[in-house]
Amino acid sequence: MPLSRRCVAEFIGTFWLVFGGCGSAVLAAAFPNVGIGLLGVALAFGLTVLTMAYAIGHVSGCHLNPAVSIGLWAGKRFPARDLLPYIVSQVIGAIVGAGVLLLIASGKAGFDLSGGLAANGYAEHSPGGYSLLAGLVSETVLTLMFLLIILGSTDGRAPKGFAPIAIGLGLTLIHLIGIPVTNVSVNPARSTGPAVFVGGWALAQLWLFWVAPTVGALLAGYLSTWLAVPEEPVVGEPEPATH
Repeated sequence: MPLSRRCVAEFIGTFWLVFGGCGSAVLAAAFPNVGIGLLGVALAFGLTVLTMAYAIGHVSGCHLNPAVSIGLWAGKRFPARDLLPYIVSQVIGAIVGAGVLLLIASGKAGFDLSGGLAANGYAEHSPGGYSLLAGLVSETVLTLMFLLIILGSTDGRAPKGFAPIAIGLGLTLIHLIGIPVTNVSVNPARSTGPAVFVGGWALAQLWLFWVAPTVGALLAGYLSTWLAVPEEPVVGEPEPATH
């Protein structure tokens, strides 16, 4: 598939992730009487990835996340030459998704951008008041586990056709754990989109949501290559027969 088409697919997919996931938080989470709450927002993020995996997975691999692209590269599943085009496409898609969400959200009387547009944050900007260290650890660990789910479920030896379900449910679980801590990123593009429009504190804290997911992704990529290597047979013992 030409790189240009793959990049367009990544743009579309990341747009949908930010618009759908952050949109559920901004527009529906606290809607009077019938708001979807934390569980609904977590499920929305998972559904964006699951639906796009089936929609564009055959085109671009459906990364939708610079950390995923970096983790796949570290796991020897993605070429270095495609990293920058993918990441740029993902970030642009996230910014456009956040911009469309802002356009819709600002159509309601009394809308205040200081609410954050589902931006990620720590300390006083953490939903639960969690510290910088707590945010750094949670984003690193959750990204590491997310990449292990992705790398494992898309391995050629894994059951076929179920990877999008595992990945979507994995992202849902990650949000159930991490929303109170940082609003959950595990995705530098997802963090960048809202931060561009919120500005101020969101841009000042954005560094964490690039550094921690990148570190977690690199660790997962290297760990997955070690886990996936079959053990060499003991010298003198026959190799197991395959049928």
